[in-house]
Amino acid sequence: MTSVVIPAHNEQAVLGRCLSTLLAEADEEEFDVVVVPNACTDDTAAVARQYGVRVVETPYGGKAHALRLGDDTCRDFPRVYLDADIELTTQSLRELVSALERPGVLACAPEPRWDLSGASRVARRVHRVHDRLIAPSRVLAGVGVYVLSKDGHAKAFPLPDVISDDGWVHRSFTPLERVVVPSAHSVVRPARTVGAHLRRRKRVRQGNRQLAAMGRPAPEGRLKLTALGSLITRRSVSLVDAACYLTVLVIDKILARRKAEVEWSPDLSTR
Repeated sequence: MTSVVIPAHNEQAVLGRCLSTLLAEADEEEFDVVVVPNACTDDTAAVARQYGVRVVETPYGGKAHALRLGDDTCRDFPRVYLDADIELTTQSLRELVSALERPGVLACAPEPRWDLSGASRVARRVHRVHDRLIAPSRVLAGVGVYVLSKDGHAKAFPLPDVISDDGWVHRSFTPLERVVVPSAHSVVRPARTVGAHLRRRKRVRQGNRQLAAMGRPAPEGRLKLTALGSLITRRSVSLVDAACYLTVLVIDKILARRKAEVEWSPDLSTR
């Protein structure tokens, strides 16, 4: 049986879509799904119960806490950690589980498919550039789901109180131990507005700083402007795309210098 942990903070609007996609073709005892509504003020827990999954509620917020709580109740391996706003089909999850049977593979993730419906023109351009810049090194981070074998779980858990759980997990493995599974896909909905994108990016930057301070810097290093130049040269992005990206990037760096507390909350632009 494959264990699935879904942390959910006020995800009433999207959780049903996540669960119906995941369980659409699942056999009766194929997946043990645990939804962890944490500090919810909506009907997230009620939505989860409609699908017959296990529900573990907690009044305490925080994604890392919810992941640990759900993980502690899991019954078997492999273990899947899935964001409540992500669509992952039954077959894609099967492909991910199968990938862990390869020698030396301890962790895996799907390829993302981006749903940009409703996004502003500038947000689309910014995302287009950002996606092409980070795609070569993304693997376990930023696609809304990662899967761990029993040995892989021992390397990444217990999960500490980190802002970026997928960043922590990604950096827990060598490049040979973590793989992207091309036959599996997750539907991800990026921020629809520039403001929402900046809020997300601020969280990502602070999460990266935290991981570096904990002794886990990004193994791929920082993105360089030369990479953006290469994208323009190859016509993977346009000059207008690059200009929008650089403008938003400057604003992002200014905002990231503020030491405001970061809270885990849904991106309302995609709800």
